[in-house]
Formats: sequence, structure tokens, C-alpha cells
Amino acid sequence: MGKTKQEVRDKLRALHAELDVGLQSSAGYTVRAAVDDWLEHGLSGPSARTVQLYRGGVRPLTDRIGTRPLRKLSAADIRSALAVLSDQLSTRSLQIAHNCLVRAIRHAEADDLMGRNVAALVRPPAGSEGRPSKALSVEQAQQLLRAAAGDGDPHRLHAYVVLLLTTGLRPEEARALRWDHVDLEAGTVAVWRSDRAGGDTKTPKSRRTLRLAQVAVDALRQRKAAQAADHLNAGEEWHDTGLVFTTTIGTSSTSTTSGAGSARSPRQRA
Repeated sequence: MGKTKQEVRDKLRALHAELDVGLQSSAGYTVRAAVDDWLEHGLSGPSARTVQLYRGGVRPLTDRIGTRPLRKLSAADIRSALAVLSDQLSTRSLQIAHNCLVRAIRHAEADDLMGRNVAALVRPPAGSEGRPSKALSVEQAQQLLRAAAGDGDPHRLHAYVVLLLTTGLRPEEARALRWDHVDLEAGTVAVWRSDRAGGDTKTPKSRRTLRLAQVAVDALRQRKAAQAADHLNAGEEWHDTGLVFTTTIGTSSTSTTSGAGSARSPRQRA
């Protein structure tokens, strides 16, 4: 139906075009439904936290255009929504929302629910100024290093703090670090694993080998000596996990021992 014959002809032409490319979406299949389908079926083995982050990242867009039928979504719709959100969100948040929408529509394309990815035609605008950086200043980092080093008696987390500050390792990467991935003679560390679902690093490109600063090499040597002392003190309670950062009985600080029940040994502390 239409107000004029030309409008009806245009609608018929659009419907024939959809049939020609094999589109299967209905007028009731909305942008929000497409995003939900992508979050549920389009991600490869994500953690629940990752799905929640993506859902929160794209929500500002779905709140504005989520009820629009996907087949009727235009680049102008997306551009207009992003322009309104640019006064509310940072540039990075706009990029995340836009990227999630692009990926959701790409997933719909693969299922023949959308003819082309109109979101990919849009470049997100600059947003408002983001929140202040939470990165430590040089002075703050130095204070943290001095506190971890102690007054001749280094804290158990001294090497952990030094490694994170001097290499930029993620905490979950440091927790999964093994001694066979550390070469103290060459002064390198191979970051191949992470203490997260599946055991892999956050992305394939996160796998890397880093050269260590001398202060990090020295701290890791002290850590190895301290761990050897823990091994002697623990005796038969010691768990040979090969991890660099462990409890006093060799287990990961994020796990429990595998003895009777789930009780932890009085000796097991971070």
C-alpha cells in the first residue's frame, strides 16, 4: 500500500530486490533481535563477562534504534543515533557501540537476514571527553616499587608488581606465567597463556615475547629463590605447578588444593 502509485512501485521494487538476494528476515526482526542473536550465537567461545561487556557497550545504540526493523535500518539512522550519543559518550565508547553493531549486522548478513551492512558505511563521530586516565604517574609507580621492595625485606608480591609495571603484562597473564616461559639468562619472558576461561591470552596477537628490564630480572631471581624456600618449608604439601607466582605450597593463588574436600591448608596463603 502507498499514497501514490509510484510509492507502491518503489515498495514492490524493494521487495523484489530482497527476494533476489534471498533475504529471509521479516518486518518484525528488529535491530535489537539481531544484536541479541549475535551475542548468543555469533561470538566464538566468549566468557559471560565478555558478553556482558559487549551488551553494555552496544546498549546506547540499541536503546535508540533497537526497535527499528533490521531490513529498514539505514546508514542515516545509525549516523543520526551516533550524533545524538556523541554528547553523552566518549569517543572510545562510540567506537565500541558502533563496532558491536557492525559485527551484529555482519552476523545477520551471513544468515541472509540483511542485504548489506549499512553500519559499516558509517564512521562514528568524535565523542565527549572521556574519564581521566587511571594510569599511575612515574612518581606513583616509583612509590609502589619502593613499597613492594620493602626495607631489605621484599613483599611476596614484589616480583609480580615489578613485572606488571615494567612489561605491561595483564594481571591474568602474570598469574598464568610459568618458569619454563622465563629465560633469566636471556632476560626474556614468553607470554603465551592467561588465567582466564580457556587459558588463552585475550587475543591471538597478545601472544608475545618481551625483553625484561634488569630490575625485573633481579626481582624474578629473588622470586625463584623465595619459591625454593617455600618448597623446602612445605615439604610433602608442595604442589609442583611450575607457576612463577604461587602460594606458599606452590598452588595458584586463584585455586584451591586438591585434597580432601575444598578446605585449604593453614600453610596456603598468597
